[in-house]
Amino acid sequence: MAALGDDLLGTVNKLQDLVFNTIGNDSLDLPQIVVVGSQSAGKSSVLENIVGRDFLPRGSGIVTRRPLILQLINVPKDDAEDDGNVGYRNPTQAGRNEWAEFHHIPNRRFNDFGDVKREIENETARVAGNNKGINRQPINLKIFSPHVLNLTLVDLPGLTKVPIGDQPTDIEKQTRNLISEYIAKPNSIILAVSPANVDIVNSEALKLARHVDPLGRRTIGVLTKVDLMDHGTNALDILSGRVYPLKLGWIGVVNRSQQDIQGNKPMDEALKSEAEFFKHHPAYRNIANRCGTQFLAKTLNTTLMAHIRDRLPDIKARLNTLMGQTQQELASYGDMHFSGKEHRGSLILQLMTRFATAFISSIDGTSTDISTKELCGGARIYYIFNSVFGSSLESIDPTSNLSAEDIRTAIRNSTGPRPSLFVPEMAFDLLVKPQIKLLEVPSQRCVELVYEELIKICHTCGSTELSRFPRLQAKLIEVVSDLLRERLGPASGYVESLIAIQRAYINTNHPNFLGAAAAMSHVVSSRQERERKRLIQEERERRERRRMKELGANGTDTPADEEEETAATEKTESIAVRKAPAKGPRSLSPAVRDTAHGGIAAALNGGRSSSPSRFNGQGLGNAKDSFLNYFFGKDGAIASGATPPNASTSRHVSNSVEPTFSQSIRRPEEKALRSPVQSVRADDALDFAGGSKGTDLTNHGEPAMTEREAMETELIRALISSYFNIVRESIADQVPKAIMHLLVNHCKDVVQNRLVSELYKESLFEELLYEDDTVKKEREKCEKLLQTYREAAKIIGEVV
Repeated sequence: MAALGDDLLGTVNKLQDLVFNTIGNDSLDLPQIVVVGSQSAGKSSVLENIVGRDFLPRGSGIVTRRPLILQLINVPKDDAEDDGNVGYRNPTQAGRNEWAEFHHIPNRRFNDFGDVKREIENETARVAGNNKGINRQPINLKIFSPHVLNLTLVDLPGLTKVPIGDQPTDIEKQTRNLISEYIAKPNSIILAVSPANVDIVNSEALKLARHVDPLGRRTIGVLTKVDLMDHGTNALDILSGRVYPLKLGWIGVVNRSQQDIQGNKPMDEALKSEAEFFKHHPAYRNIANRCGTQFLAKTLNTTLMAHIRDRLPDIKARLNTLMGQTQQELASYGDMHFSGKEHRGSLILQLMTRFATAFISSIDGTSTDISTKELCGGARIYYIFNSVFGSSLESIDPTSNLSAEDIRTAIRNSTGPRPSLFVPEMAFDLLVKPQIKLLEVPSQRCVELVYEELIKICHTCGSTELSRFPRLQAKLIEVVSDLLRERLGPASGYVESLIAIQRAYINTNHPNFLGAAAAMSHVVSSRQERERKRLIQEERERRERRRMKELGANGTDTPADEEEETAATEKTESIAVRKAPAKGPRSLSPAVRDTAHGGIAAALNGGRSSSPSRFNGQGLGNAKDSFLNYFFGKDGAIASGATPPNASTSRHVSNSVEPTFSQSIRRPEEKALRSPVQSVRADDALDFAGGSKGTDLTNHGEPAMTEREAMETELIRALISSYFNIVRESIADQVPKAIMHLLVNHCKDVVQNRLVSELYKESLFEELLYEDDTVKKEREKCEKLLQTYREAAKIIGEVV
């Protein structure tokens, strides 16, 4: 069994060398003994006693500032040295078969252990610096000797509370984190070193060990400085496990004193003195065979062998997992051993196809790498169409940038030098076309957003395999970007044409267009409603003033008064409703005023029915005097069902009927236009809106709008809004379709052919298949790591 144990430890040492030589860290979590203790607890002395050599640095403060992985390897000894005891040697023969080796200095033997101590100090200062700080990078040291048992020990920095000198302020936290990192591994055995002359409840080593091993199943307690306890006291209860029980037990040791170290007391004499102490001490002589460095070394060897045997199946499982992961990572970097034009050409063609497929599937939403965090690809394009573009169109107010003055000016300009008899159609065309132009900016922005999203999709189509060839990936992205840029012009131009087409011909016969009659009905109804609300508000204010006046006189208000006021309000509202139509333009003829009261909406909307509209009131049977004929000319009259007059007199108003609508409104206009350059005299001018004396001017010096101009303005505004909504709905439907056809679908259809025609050329193969240096290094690292794991599996297979 001992031979098998030696083989197991030798196997672990080989694995450890293999792993550290190739990986640089213990990824296999190999079994090892981790030495933990407070500063000056005697850790270094315990290790030196086990080795039998003085090889560790000493001094004030933290001396061990890097983990020291110490492998003790037993080698055959000379016959002259064969004294039958491990750890004891003939001083005259010492060093003949003993040497040390460092991992960072391969192929060099250190026969002088003083040189070993100096090399540890130099290597520590080289990596950890000279400011007493610690570093996680370990020092690997092997000691070959016939006087040691096979062991693997890890010496860690001692725990300290207060930083001294140049030590970092968080030195305690750094040390605890480093120690916890090693002892937390399930395959590590914790060697907790505590001084006997300090109460065991204050042991920092036991505190850390208990945190990761609460049941004490993999912790060995070492009690140092047993000889320095106060007289009359002993550590028998602790060593017997009655104070703090551990499954692996407690072992007491006696190290060399500081005086012995300074006096260079030989190690073999120190070990003999330790054995004599336990053998003759009255408290420990009964357990002397379970105390001392000799017993500690054998216990550690036996425990480590058993631990390796128990953990070996876990190590094999861990090794298989690491091999699988490394194999998968290596496969992601692809095969670097490709040669020949045919092979390179097929590889490039394969990568092109994958890139084009990824581009198309991202747009169609069939990609396997669909993000769950944000919209992308085709879903993003739909979001642009539906939310971004749709909201932009809906946010446009058809007439927000048209003031009443602008509309009035357009109406005046469209009539030229002639007086305005009807609402001119040219004014509507003149005003609605610039409003349709407002739809061009969001439409072009929609094209740009879709183009930008396609560019983004293009840049995210690269796979891990494609990343091996940065030049090929850059060329693929460049070709697809050129294709998208090439299609951006036609798509943008077609969208611009859609707006121009809508502005080229204003189709007032569209079935959804509001029309003149409905627009006029809407305007009249709106004015009636505003007038009714104004009258009601005036009556309420008047009633409120009267009530406040009565309250000021009487101090009270009776319910009877409230009922009377409510009745008065209802009566006023009723009167307002009846009289509201009469508050139209002051120049309206009596026939028009009578018609507006009862059936103006029905009369105006009748223009789309087959039967002629019937008006109540005199004089409305003649189309020349009708309300619609005045505002819209003969077309409006015909649309309303009236009999059209003679074509030769369609643009003139007959003088046979008095008073006509045009004549009644022309009089104040004639007065206002007598002197267009000079300002209107305040005592002679009439108010255009109400006919009162005085001049009402706007901020620009223009006369205020007359009642007729106000109605014309509202009518034009309603017609513009109606037609703009029709065009907006058409643009919202046609622009996404045009973008999909001319940009998105076209690129999907030709992307594969474009890539092949541009890049599948033998002269470009060598350049395109240039591999990135980083990828090469990562592949080589993976191959080396995989080979290491395979060798480790072979090593384990030899002993199991």
